[in-house]
Amino acid sequence: MTNASVPLFRGDPASALLLRADGSVVDRARFLRQVTALAAQLPEAPTVINVCESRHHFLVALCAAAMRGQISLMPPSRAPEVIADIAARYPGSIIIGDTGSVPGATLVMPKVLGEVESRAVPSIAADQTAVIVFTSGSTGAPSANPKSWGSMQQTTRDNATCLKNLVSGEETMPIVATVPPQHMYGMETSVLLPLFENFAVHEGRPFFPGDLAEVLAHCARSPLLVSTPVHLRALVNADVAFPKAAGILSATAPLAADLAAAAEATFGCEVQELFGSTETCVIAHRQTARTTDWTLYENVTLTPEEAGTWVTRDAYPARIRISDIVSLSSDGTQFALVGRHADLLEIAGKRASLADLNRLLLQVPGVQDGAMLQTHLTSGSGTQRMQAVVVGAVNDAQILDYLRDFVDPVFLPRRIHHVAALPRNETGKLSRAALLALTQV
Repeated sequence: MTNASVPLFRGDPASALLLRADGSVVDRARFLRQVTALAAQLPEAPTVINVCESRHHFLVALCAAAMRGQISLMPPSRAPEVIADIAARYPGSIIIGDTGSVPGATLVMPKVLGEVESRAVPSIAADQTAVIVFTSGSTGAPSANPKSWGSMQQTTRDNATCLKNLVSGEETMPIVATVPPQHMYGMETSVLLPLFENFAVHEGRPFFPGDLAEVLAHCARSPLLVSTPVHLRALVNADVAFPKAAGILSATAPLAADLAAAAEATFGCEVQELFGSTETCVIAHRQTARTTDWTLYENVTLTPEEAGTWVTRDAYPARIRISDIVSLSSDGTQFALVGRHADLLEIAGKRASLADLNRLLLQVPGVQDGAMLQTHLTSGSGTQRMQAVVVGAVNDAQILDYLRDFVDPVFLPRRIHHVAALPRNETGKLSRAALLALTQV
């Protein structure tokens, strides 16, 4: 991609890019004026920490930084200690936030949001690093993953191709997302699709079922809903009538087939589960209610190994190794997910997948949320045992009676901790450290 350039964003200047909470629309021409105005106000700095909660403010700040050749840093959370850690790792960074964001921002939106005329969408070097996205840190310290402006446009084309069966017609498709834009999944679906394809994203992140229903109802046409398994479970169990959606995307954690089917019935549309990572972006998809196998994107190939899988993709100059263990189809276009090397448990010579154990726990009648983990509890022989942390009006006997039909006795939880809520992050993930703390209360 050296010496090549790509546009900052694409699309008809009169087409919508953003849907405001007040019902107004920001078209691409106005968006460019706002980006140009903010770019002129940015201080000299190598990197920008973008902690904007509003997707409108986030997009303007992202593109303004790109115009200035600055790299946008995507923190895995807006916790002050996380922001401070990233700022220490990248000296000279400025922070752009908005109402409700962390204190100490260099620039605060929307106070600096203005408009300056600009004749044409600027071009950006395709190999220019646009963002550095950090992993959630659920299995360790957050790691940095740089993404170029050109590679992100390529991966976005793949996502748009995947959605052709959900999105039809020439009219701009609205997107409503319950995930933050700083997370790679949220960025791919609610930031890059509107920038580079015929989508317009709602600026908010509706959380409560009633708020989401209201946002969906105010969209000009049935929107694409971007969410997570944890949030979908809460939505389908809510006593709320939701407007029809054009389709639902789910990622960040395994989606159970029964939950996918329930979501399809609740929203009257198809649910597509996306498979990927911060390192690779989305590389595969499936309709979870109907199949367990994943279909790879056309320009992606997998090379399985005993302890992981190599991913080769046109958008990246080198192959990337992920820890997922897969069983590839004979023609190389589909795969079954066996598990993760770090996810495989061994007790008394027997093996199980932690993801499968969590999936079964969530299927127990009365369990609203829950997770299992192997801890310091030991048997007489010193073998580590399982514990479970559960939310819901269900007792230990009911949980164990259900699990016994599916789980080898050595993987049944020896202790079950009942809590009011699990400490999930904004994308529904749990860190082992946070779970372990709950078992020690």
